[in-house]
Amino acid sequence: MSSCPSELPRKRWAAPKKPGAPWMALAAAALALASCARSSAGEATPPPAAQRALASTARRLPRLVDLGANQCVSCKAMTPVLEGLRSDYAGKLQVDFVDVWQDRAAAEPWHIAMIPTQIFLAADGRELGRHEGFISREEILARFESLGVALE
Repeated sequence: MSSCPSELPRKRWAAPKKPGAPWMALAAAALALASCARSSAGEATPPPAAQRALASTARRLPRLVDLGANQCVSCKAMTPVLEGLRSDYAGKLQVDFVDVWQDRAAAEPWHIAMIPTQIFLAADGRELGRHEGFISREEILARFESLGVALE
């Protein structure tokens, strides 16, 4: 069996149950990434979720990550809001959706408690804030403004 995170059993990737030990999950993820299969060039090949995260930081745009599921009613209500932001703020804001039921590994680093959860990130990748539940377009834009991120 390969040691890449995408191929490990789910139990091995479960977040720690102790609220005071988030560093353990981070350390486990770092170790797993370090032990990924090597490509022909001899470089580590990160899992797809890590590749998406690396690609998003290269763009240097503020980012909204919506963690939800396609079967969740509140999550479905977020779809037109996210699509509108994605098209109206193209080149100014990156809007991502992660279906946590289809890609649990991509959701684990975020340590969410419920869906939908929106995570507001600065252009440098720092987390600025979170919101749980449905949030309107106007509230998202106001939240970015209150966090000091100018999108206009």
